[in-house]
Formats: sequence, C-alpha cells, structure tokens
Amino acid sequence: MNNQALWYASRATGLVSLVLLTTVLVLGALHRSRLASARWPRFVVGDVHRNLSLLSVIFIAVHVVTAELDPYVHLGWTAAVIPFVSPYEPMWVGLGAVAFDLLIALVASSLLRGIIPARAWRSLHYSAYGCWPIAVVHGFGVGGADSRLNPVRILDLACIAAVLAAVAWRIRARHPDEIVRIPSRATSGGGR
Repeated sequence: MNNQALWYASRATGLVSLVLLTTVLVLGALHRSRLASARWPRFVVGDVHRNLSLLSVIFIAVHVVTAELDPYVHLGWTAAVIPFVSPYEPMWVGLGAVAFDLLIALVASSLLRGIIPARAWRSLHYSAYGCWPIAVVHGFGVGGADSRLNPVRILDLACIAAVLAAVAWRIRARHPDEIVRIPSRATSGGGR
C-alpha cells in the first residue's frame, strides 16, 4: 500500500469510526431509556447496538494500524495506547490514545459482563460518555486541514447533534417501570 493510500485509509476509517461510535452511543442511550416500538423491539435495538459496537472496534483498529503504518507521521506503536508520547502531534494523537484506552475498557467490560458485578460493569460502560467526546476532539485536532472541509464539519456537527439529542432524551425519559409505579390522580384520590 502506498503512502497516500495509507493516509486516505486512516482518514476514512477515522470518519467511519466517528459515525459508528455516534450511532452506538445514540442507540445505547435510547436502549437504556427503554425506547421501543412494534417495529424496533428493545432486543433489536440492543442487538444493533452490540453489532455496531463490534464493527466500530474493527474500524478503529484499522484506523490505528493505517495511521501507524503511514511513514509520514511516524507514530510508534506505543503512541496508540500510551497518551501523549507520540512524536507527531502529541496532544491530538494523545487524545486519540485516551479514547482508544477508554474503548478498550468498554470492550473488556462487555466481554466480562457476566463475570463482574453489574455496578462495576455499568461504571466501566459509562466511560463511553468520555470516549466519544475525546475521540471527536482528537478528530478535530489531528485531522488538520480535513477538519476544516465543509463535508467533514457537517459530519462532525451532525454527530454532535445526534449525541446531544440522545443524551437529552435519556435524561428526560422515564423508565417504564417508574411510570407504572406513579399513581394517577384518578386512582390516588387526587381528583376534584
């Protein structure tokens, strides 16, 4: 593979990873709030969330490998997992390493879900809310001129808007079990 192909592969897999991670985060937030319909039962949302998570890990792995193999940047393999040691753009690549490390924690917690206590799994899994924005900032910084291209900016802004909307939905949404437990005015004698 030539140098330009590696560069394009690294950029493309980074952008695809952003879209996949955004979709995974949105589905995770909606799944947790128990959003479901007849066409999209909860188990389907959960399965799509899980499968897209695996696909995003694959794209991120390709992103890291192609960035490492690109002779222009000379990252060094340790820069992928140890933050801020890269000789090329140490701040921005370092943020990518932080996001990658959080992703490793997410994957590990998912693989160990049946073994570790639910509270520990949930705490580790909430690191997704740190992983995603760090990855977005990594993309803004390390993308250089790519980040200033209108299509890339539009994609970034669309991903940010989608996550903000999903998180707002999750914060406002009530769990169906809570709704059942809240007595209505008519049954609680609160009516006039």
